Amino acid sequence: MATAGRGGGYRGLVRGILRSVQVDIALAAVLTAFEIASVAVQTDGRADWVGYVLAALTFAPIASRQRAPLASTVVMGAAATASLLLGYPGLSDSGAGMLIGLFSVALLRPLPVALVGLGVALVALMVNFAVLVGDVDKLALVGSPAVQCLAAFGIGVSTGRWSRRMERLAEQATRAVAEERIRIAHELHDVVAHHMSVISLQAGVAEYVLDSDREVARDALATVGDTSRAALADMRKLLAVLRVDDPGTQPQPGLSELDGLLDRLRGTGLPVELAVTGTRRPLPPGADLCAYRVAQESLTNVLKHAGPATARLDLDYGERTLTLKITDDGRGARARGTGEPARGIVGMSERAELHGGVLTAGPRPEGGFVVVLRLPCPAAA
Repeated sequence: MATAGRGGGYRGLVRGILRSVQVDIALAAVLTAFEIASVAVQTDGRADWVGYVLAALTFAPIASRQRAPLASTVVMGAAATASLLLGYPGLSDSGAGMLIGLFSVALLRPLPVALVGLGVALVALMVNFAVLVGDVDKLALVGSPAVQCLAAFGIGVSTGRWSRRMERLAEQATRAVAEERIRIAHELHDVVAHHMSVISLQAGVAEYVLDSDREVARDALATVGDTSRAALADMRKLLAVLRVDDPGTQPQPGLSELDGLLDRLRGTGLPVELAVTGTRRPLPPGADLCAYRVAQESLTNVLKHAGPATARLDLDYGERTLTLKITDDGRGARARGTGEPARGIVGMSERAELHGGVLTAGPRPEGGFVVVLRLPCPAAA
């Protein structure tokens, strides 16, 4: 893990240097100063203003290589070539500024633009080579500049691809963190909505019968205490995801805990019937959690919005699909068409889609409401 951290820091340092305007300005200033000093020394101070301007233009455009890499390359190539053709000595015979510009074009611009920069640099270096060497065969005239240009071009293209890949990976990591936080927010909504509904109802029961039936009031308050502790435990599990690297160490509810959920709902006075067809088999952890949360959310909505009602939960383990169906005979969509329940249905639909499933919900013709979840559940081989 430490090695990966050092590698990540090194990559970040390299990207920072390559994209730092301050580094570009400093490099341009140093190389320009050396070029001007070289011209002054080699001409014993007799160079005119044209020589010094050309000397400055040979390296100064490095400062703008990120904003205008192709233009910078053209200017540096033209200045270096003009210096040689006009007989001004200096460092320009190395073509270093032009090669830095070519590297920048290949790094920062699309391939067609980079190829234009490659052509400009190659022609300029060939002219420089011909002026410096004089009589030379065609192979040498092309070969040496080509090697230098292709090296700068290749390093720029490969570095650009690597840098863009690192940026995509960073964006994916950021997006994954955001999606995980959204998932946790959905989890918190489901957990808190269910437990708070139970607590509210039981507290109301206790208040109503406190003077007339202390035994019922005591049972209701005990349920409030148990549900409060369960809510706190669930919230701790969910919030621990933000601190623990391995989410698998934090247990999450699934269909195996469905009986406990139904018992708690029955304890609030909501009659719930469970029917299972087919052979029960395990689902992937994410799909298992999805099925449990949809059942919890749907039955909690019945408790909160359907009025006096009974509910039924059907689990059908088909050959390749699990169908979870929650129905009630309460007031149906009249209390659930807008607001919080509608947002809950949207959240359940998004959760189902994440696991390759489909969720439908709506009023029943005979009255009440129905929620149907279908999740992939292939039979074991």
